[in-house]
Amino acid sequence: MTNFTTNVTPTWTTMLHGADYNPEQWQHRPDILEEDIRLMKLAKCNVMSVGIFSWVSLEPEEGVYTFEWLDQVLDRFAANGIQAFLATPSGARPAWMSAKYPEVLRVEKNRVRNLHGFRHNHCFTSPVYREKVTEMNTLLAERYSDHPAVIGWHISNEYGGECHCDYCQDAYRTWLKKKYNNDLEQLNRAWWTTFWSHTYTDWSQVESPAPHGETQVHGMNLDWRRFVTDQTVDFCRHEIEPLRKVERLLPVTTNFMEFFEGLNYWKFADLLDILSWDSYPTWHDHDGDTMQAAKIAMMHDIVRSIKQQPFLLMESTPSLTNWQPISKNKRPGMHLLSSLQAVAHGSDSVQYFQWRKSQGSSEKLHGAVVDHVGHEHTRVFRDVQSVGDALERLQSVRGSEVQAEVAVIFDWENRWAVKDSQGPRNSGIGYEETVLNFYRAFWERGIAVDVIDMEQDLSKYKVVVAPMLYMVREGVGESFERFVEGGGTLLSTYWSGIVNETDLCFLGGFPGPLRKVLGIWSEEIDGLHENDRNRLIANSGNPVNLQGEYEIRDLCDLIHLENAQALAVYGDDFYAGRPALTVNEYGQGEAYYIAARTTDGFISDLIERITSKANVKRTLDTALPQNVTAHARVQGNDEFVFVQNYSDETKLVQLDNQSYDDVIDGAALSVNSTIELEPFGIRILKRELSR
Repeated sequence: MTNFTTNVTPTWTTMLHGADYNPEQWQHRPDILEEDIRLMKLAKCNVMSVGIFSWVSLEPEEGVYTFEWLDQVLDRFAANGIQAFLATPSGARPAWMSAKYPEVLRVEKNRVRNLHGFRHNHCFTSPVYREKVTEMNTLLAERYSDHPAVIGWHISNEYGGECHCDYCQDAYRTWLKKKYNNDLEQLNRAWWTTFWSHTYTDWSQVESPAPHGETQVHGMNLDWRRFVTDQTVDFCRHEIEPLRKVERLLPVTTNFMEFFEGLNYWKFADLLDILSWDSYPTWHDHDGDTMQAAKIAMMHDIVRSIKQQPFLLMESTPSLTNWQPISKNKRPGMHLLSSLQAVAHGSDSVQYFQWRKSQGSSEKLHGAVVDHVGHEHTRVFRDVQSVGDALERLQSVRGSEVQAEVAVIFDWENRWAVKDSQGPRNSGIGYEETVLNFYRAFWERGIAVDVIDMEQDLSKYKVVVAPMLYMVREGVGESFERFVEGGGTLLSTYWSGIVNETDLCFLGGFPGPLRKVLGIWSEEIDGLHENDRNRLIANSGNPVNLQGEYEIRDLCDLIHLENAQALAVYGDDFYAGRPALTVNEYGQGEAYYIAARTTDGFISDLIERITSKANVKRTLDTALPQNVTAHARVQGNDEFVFVQNYSDETKLVQLDNQSYDDVIDGAALSVNSTIELEPFGIRILKRELSR
């Protein structure tokens, strides 16, 4: 494998505003291509992603190349001050390739090879596909790496999926041999294959999970998912190699998807120079509820936290989608609010799919900046212009950081293991929802959060929340102990510390490696039916001053105190009076354990008390109205505060005892001023950073 430079610094100096652009669809209409340039400048768009699914337009026959149309597009961009992310077109191979080399097509879990069609229907392991990708990417790099319009490489598009062909089976076995030191007995022990007589006696017997074969060896399922991630990362690395062999090195990115389960995005961190993702929330599916806004904020924070640096919002819709169950338009104000939410959480761009609506095929009715009517006199175009205007005023935000004192752990491999556990709630274990509920409690208070996996350094945080950490990888328990011992606050929950990284249960008592720092022993867990309820009753005089009782549902962990203190107890059933919430003083810090799934009200009340006790900084030192939040980015001595209203009502927000300048209208705001937020409104304020 070729070594190549990583972490190439982006060269752009402005906030980016643009879209996916598909000029190959309009080569028969040069008038439209000329009009697009005028409209891009009118919308204050300064970047376009081009070439994403352009393979057949670049190579209509094997070895026959037609780059001239792309030359013209990029030359036009350069002449008009528009930049480009140039994509490698591997996301959809041409029909001639599928016909001549059927091995490039994927084989599904049922071991049946796909026909040509759709996109991402290719094998990441196929030698032929890798060879063809190398040829194409080499030509792109040689021809365009020095082009003045091109500022970066957009590697493929929304990587995802898996292949079960013979090439992939061989690669999987090779991957396993490396992991288990070529020792089949070591693999058998790690996967516990003596169960149901699953033991392998030859490497050739090991296959990927299949609906008509093996699915019940949980360690195997985990390793297959890890392999799929590693093979996808390796394919991405293979795509990048030709781009690194030219004189002018450009930063590379590939666009992630919202909470996509199939790939562990943390494994891409060292490969990509800058991360990006595609955001398509259904903003109006939750009337009067901020859960959707919190969920998207959490995904922004995941992408930012992976590299601890600004990211790019590579795709979003300026209006609606065409693939969700209900394609609802954004209400007035929502496009600006949702776009600048990304900036508030660390994005240096707002980009869309797509620039101009396709005339035919599956995404002809998907939202776009330019509708089929073809001009700028639409509500959506005006909304896009408003984002362009705002980004022009936010140039000094580019490259700034989000400073978080809180981390919430959302671990991809733990997610896989939790869902495969076959434990107390097979009707829905609710891992994602549980993590989001904790995240939301911080988000509503305007508290900055990093969303990390379990192996990250914890030393910079005051509070770390690790909900449902069912799988605990080696060294994580010790990391938590060091964090708490040094003065940190840890918050853990039920269904934690159950298995190791190959899904083998810890012996000697749950929560396994977390038992010492939490100061409890979990004896058993009770799964509740949908209509079952219990109560969490706060003990009088508890040190966090919780009062009253809260509803419990779904899961109740029956624990024993070792070194911990009970803050609340169960109210009902045979375990009434047993601990339901505990705290363990460990070194200079504290470790809390929530033994049952509670309502959002309990989580909110507990987070309020824990963050106050830990002196966690809030963006605004004031009480925020319901459905209003505030988040900040820091650039030098300046702090940019994004105050956001996710309701359809006007809201008044009293600021704290600092003076502010409104970034958009330039108005100065005195200490303790009150600002007005329109429905789905946002205000961006600047203040001097308090140290």
